[in-house]
Amino acid sequence: MTQKFPKLFLALLSVVFVLNLVQGYFTELIYDEAYYWYYAQNLSWGYFDHPPMVAFLIKMGSLFFDGELGVRFMSCILSVGTYILLWLLIDNPKKKDYVVHFFLLVFSFTLMNAYGFLTLPDTPLLFFTAMFLWLYKRFLKDPSILTTVLLGLVMAALMYSKYHAVLVILFVFLSNVKLIFNPKAWLAVVLALICYIPHFVWLYQNDFVSITFHLYERPNQAYSFEGFTLGYFLNLIVIIGLLFYWVYASFFKFKATDTFSKALVYLAYGIIIFFFISSFNRRVQAQWAIVISIPLAIIAFDHLLENAKSRKWMYRIGLVSVVLLLYARAWLVYKPLFPMLYETHANEGWVEELHAKAKDAPIIFENSYRLAPIYQFNTGIPAISLNNFMYRKNQYSIDDSEEKVRGKKVVYVSKYRKSGDIQYTQPDSTVFYGVFMENFQPYRKLECIVQKPETGIEYTLKVYNPYPFDIPLEELTYTISYSNAYKQVKEMLPLKVGNLYTDRAMLKTKDTALYTFELPLPKTMDNPVYFRIGISEHGLPPGLNGKPIKILE
Repeated sequence: MTQKFPKLFLALLSVVFVLNLVQGYFTELIYDEAYYWYYAQNLSWGYFDHPPMVAFLIKMGSLFFDGELGVRFMSCILSVGTYILLWLLIDNPKKKDYVVHFFLLVFSFTLMNAYGFLTLPDTPLLFFTAMFLWLYKRFLKDPSILTTVLLGLVMAALMYSKYHAVLVILFVFLSNVKLIFNPKAWLAVVLALICYIPHFVWLYQNDFVSITFHLYERPNQAYSFEGFTLGYFLNLIVIIGLLFYWVYASFFKFKATDTFSKALVYLAYGIIIFFFISSFNRRVQAQWAIVISIPLAIIAFDHLLENAKSRKWMYRIGLVSVVLLLYARAWLVYKPLFPMLYETHANEGWVEELHAKAKDAPIIFENSYRLAPIYQFNTGIPAISLNNFMYRKNQYSIDDSEEKVRGKKVVYVSKYRKSGDIQYTQPDSTVFYGVFMENFQPYRKLECIVQKPETGIEYTLKVYNPYPFDIPLEELTYTISYSNAYKQVKEMLPLKVGNLYTDRAMLKTKDTALYTFELPLPKTMDNPVYFRIGISEHGLPPGLNGKPIKILE
């Protein structure tokens, strides 16, 4: 063991592992972690926003620990695995003399550091990217059946982690297109696709909801160089941290000398260029390019080993970076260390305040897939997000969360209300009001299907009832929301519909009601580009029952 891993390496690795465990235990969940914890309460082959790996990891961790550490335990394990794989991917024999430099370098990568204990889809993405590269390197030297099978399994695990994984596989393939003539490479691909079949089936059964949302329905905004492209380059710095100058300098100076090092170059440049192009269309989040951390860490450490001047500066700046990151980690737990509020601060406080006033009634949060799981995680009481025309769909839109509150007395909570039966205050001083509602009956899964007129101005509206029960038509109110070219809603109006079957009082289960309507003239918005039909119940803001429809020109 010590031949591959010096004792100092194992000692520092143990320190990092324990540090992440302690951090995971004492740090409150961030909102996205709570959302993925909600995923894990009902394991599936897919979820609205992501493939299922993150939920599977949380479920596994919860078998060992309760609370926050249960959510994060497997992330701590995978983080250790990523360190090990990065070490194995470096061939330079000098590396054993610079173990401390290695840990300073890798620990200084800002987001890789955070994902050492936070459980997000990028956590397994980093680990399986490192494992994929390690197996690919072995495959190039000795494409044995065992290595081929493992490569296929890891490609599937990559894709089960996050859809961005397809870029990792694609750019590595482009670095060595001769693989197209390699039967064992095809065997690995076929095996990966076979393992991915359950998720393909899930996507088909759910009308490819994840793909549709990410590619077509996600709201956007007008291009801004500062917010989009410049913001993307700033994110590339944030990913690396204080060592960004030396890491990128190492990368730009690096010359590929073999097929594997060529793969590292293609992967890093491919991701950087792909999201640079994407930045002209939408805002690119920092974590979307996180996988460049793996090839950049390998290249930067190799440069550090061969360049004494860079080694000296990377060591010094690395020490500063580690101190700052440790301070930031402490601040995540204890807010007074820095005068800035974050998601890990004081969530338990507002949860206790709301729980005390709502008692054990289920909570319906208006448009918040973030607050609902935080509340449920801390109280064990059902809480869901009820999404309306001013928000977006999420996991609560497609699962059975409605049935957990149907027919019950609930508290409907919103930050947009001006009054209510109860109120509570968020840590940022935002006041939320809640109203008690008896016999709550949500119908957000009713589907509104619009057929454009072949001639004239009259549209046809089909309303399909997917529920296993009939719904009184008189309880439904129809609305239309208008949005701009970026699918940002600018106006909502009541919609007058003509029922083609006036003798029907109920919309029967698995049946369709037929209506006709004409587009009402917008009152405040000029030249709307899209419209969307929504259905309102209980006098609440209408849901996202229809898809955005482009207005006929």
